[in-house]
Amino acid sequence: MKKLFAALWVCAAFTAHAQVEVSDAWVRATGQGQKATGVFMNLTAKKATRLVGVKADLTASAEVHEMKMDKDVMKMQAVKALDLPAGQTVALKPGSYHVMLMDLKAPVAEDSHVVLTLLFEDAAGVKTQKEVKAVAKKMAMGGKDKPQHGEHKH
Repeated sequence: MKKLFAALWVCAAFTAHAQVEVSDAWVRATGQGQKATGVFMNLTAKKATRLVGVKADLTASAEVHEMKMDKDVMKMQAVKALDLPAGQTVALKPGSYHVMLMDLKAPVAEDSHVVLTLLFEDAAGVKTQKEVKAVAKKMAMGGKDKPQHGEHKH
């Protein structure tokens, strides 16, 4: 009976993993001594879901953040959850929602990879997770904070 339960749980977890598609995941490469960086990606949920957390081996402190203008001042703050409406792509991008990695244990070198675990919860309260590998990119020239034109998706 235990084996049957374990097999059913694995099947349910696999199905739940497929509920959110992740594309174009990248992390901003850091310089020596830099203790924080942002991670960006596109999330598309098959059914209404919320991004409720993130974990990363590179740090003990990872949060979903929002940046927005408040009286002509750009402010950044952690959010408890980010709604992912069914069938709509939600972009985590510079100047908006993103994953913030703080108190980094090591620098993030260009072209290296950072592995994250995204934590989701659906409307029924079912919690799932998905592992994501983000490639490290340098900040583009001219203040544009995204991968350079012509780079491949990862």
